[in-house]
Amino acid sequence: MPAVLVTGPPGCGKTTLIRKAVEQLQVAAAGFYTEEVRTAGRREGFALVTLDGRRTTLASVSVRGPHRVSRYGVDVEALEAVGVAALEEAAADAKLVIVDEIGKMELLSRRLREAVLRALDGGRPVLASIMLSRHPFADALKARDDVRLIHVTPEIRDRALNEAVAAVREMLR
Repeated sequence: MPAVLVTGPPGCGKTTLIRKAVEQLQVAAAGFYTEEVRTAGRREGFALVTLDGRRTTLASVSVRGPHRVSRYGVDVEALEAVGVAALEEAAADAKLVIVDEIGKMELLSRRLREAVLRALDGGRPVLASIMLSRHPFADALKARDDVRLIHVTPEIRDRALNEAVAAVREMLR
């Protein structure tokens, strides 16, 4: 099993689970996570942050251009320059590849989809969060035989974290 994918509705704690799992596992992990960007308590967009500290704007209400999800313009070029690069580096030398998140914004990038597939097929364990809603690419990943899918809700977040950590530890053996 090359991957553990955590899924659940928006705001259920997928990113928090991924970050806590990385802390608990204490292995050489690389890749990226996303986080909300807020101004005066209002969500204005999302940042992409690599595990080695690089940061870029993934999406923002102020980003103009053809790539949009809801009210956010998505900076696909920044996603590819920072996020795809982080995945390629992770797949080459990390003990664990982290992808948070495989969602609508990230899936606008063909290069990201290709990097995710290379990571899944590359032989290194992958811990990723993935959108719950239907999308052909995401659905295909969730249906893979070599993927363990863990559903997260706020009520079972701690149990899901323990399950994800145990599954990744098993992959690392």
